[in-house]
Amino acid sequence: MSDGSSFYITTPIFYVNDVPHIGHAYTEVAADVLARWHRQSGEDAWLLTGTDEHGQKILRTATANGVTPKEWADRLVETAWKPLLKTVDIRNDDFIRTTDVRHEENAQKFLQHLYDAGHIYTGEYEGFYCVGCEEYKQPSDLIDGVGEYAGQQVCAIHSIPCELLHEKNYFFRMSTFTDKLLALYEENPNFVQPESARNEVISFVKQGLSDLSISRSSFDWGIKVPWDDSHVVYVWFDALLNYITAAGYGHDDEKFSRLWPATHVVGKDILRFHAVIWPAMLLAAGIEVPRQVFGHGWLLVGGEKMSKSKLTGIAPSQITDTFGSDAFRYYFMRAISFGQDGSFSWEDLSARYQSELANGFGNLASRVIAMVVRYCDGEIPVAGEFSEADELIRGTEKRVTDAATLAISHLAIHDAIVAIWELVDELNGYITVQEPWALAKDPANRARLEAVLVTAVRGLGTLAVLLSPVVPQATAKLWTALGGTGLVTDQRIDRAWEWTGGPRVSPLEALFPRIEATVG
Repeated sequence: MSDGSSFYITTPIFYVNDVPHIGHAYTEVAADVLARWHRQSGEDAWLLTGTDEHGQKILRTATANGVTPKEWADRLVETAWKPLLKTVDIRNDDFIRTTDVRHEENAQKFLQHLYDAGHIYTGEYEGFYCVGCEEYKQPSDLIDGVGEYAGQQVCAIHSIPCELLHEKNYFFRMSTFTDKLLALYEENPNFVQPESARNEVISFVKQGLSDLSISRSSFDWGIKVPWDDSHVVYVWFDALLNYITAAGYGHDDEKFSRLWPATHVVGKDILRFHAVIWPAMLLAAGIEVPRQVFGHGWLLVGGEKMSKSKLTGIAPSQITDTFGSDAFRYYFMRAISFGQDGSFSWEDLSARYQSELANGFGNLASRVIAMVVRYCDGEIPVAGEFSEADELIRGTEKRVTDAATLAISHLAIHDAIVAIWELVDELNGYITVQEPWALAKDPANRARLEAVLVTAVRGLGTLAVLLSPVVPQATAKLWTALGGTGLVTDQRIDRAWEWTGGPRVSPLEALFPRIEATVG
């Protein structure tokens, strides 16, 4: 279905020091929804995700568990990180690990290129290093500790003291790119989004950039610096390169030219790495910068960022085992404005599942299919004449399709779903007003009954197409029940109202069954 244009989107690659929580799944689902939408818009969409497996944090975690870092990474990838993708129904095109040979070899090529071009030099550095963040911290990044750390300065994200390190390392001349980065932000306002993220990045860079320490010699778990194997590459410099090594850099020029540049979806806590360090690296290498860096907000539980160390981490399966993957995907994409922080609660999840999915969309689908089966023996009628009310529904199908498409172009997934839900609500209201069950009682109203049922079926099919990137399992079942042609994912989402189907419907089980058990 590709029209020749490409849409390459990435998630961050996640540390394998622990198992995933719903904050990780939130990022995965957002990127997946965007990739699915662009695929159905005729683009060559390519979704990359993966794992970050080098660095001191992984080494310490593995050592504490009595295994090698590679053994630890292999275990976590196979038992936790890849299964996460199935748990929340991610349709990724590639999964990269920083321990993959394709990544290590081509990351070394990139580094050697920068070294040969004079962008790397030898120097010494002393500063406060957070192993959790794998980052040297500026004084403004530290806060006063509490409890056992009272009287100490701690990392604002991990709430633990940083380590004072002094190392002789290799440095990237990042300071020379300050003006070029500011020009980039000015000339391309959409490069960093949302606006709050853009403002933060510009403010940070305007303070002046320091050169970046890009190697470590105090431990050996990492990619070797190609001209000095006594050093390993700084884990973030290594990790950021995954976006191009997976896309063919250094080993598949055709693939790289087809896919690059990418749209990066990241959490706001790693925004600076992606919106400052990463484009500076690419500018130094003479490679086009990313298409966009979008920093979404945090998931909050009890007012705090999701964290395993603070015991606020919730496993995605705790939700999907009860509500299913579709409900997980819908809830987090609808309940939180993408780009802002959002609070999770079991009560809100349960309420939205019941009112919006089960009673709103699911009940609508069941009612329409059941009425066609009951009043037309399952055959979708061919209406002769449509009323003004019918035409209004048709107009809504087109209007919400356009509105949702526009919202997705701005990565406003929540706004797209809100727009689509206008059709859900209007169809429910339309059926209530038209009363097809009453029309069916009088043969004289047969033509009107058929027009109402056709209108409802058409609207329902449009919803199946529009919602397929968000709730893929439910919409696939609905599409089958509607007799849709091919797969629902084959339909052009930007022309959702033009869907084609068969002559008959088939019985449909409840898309979102009632959940009686207390959860949370």
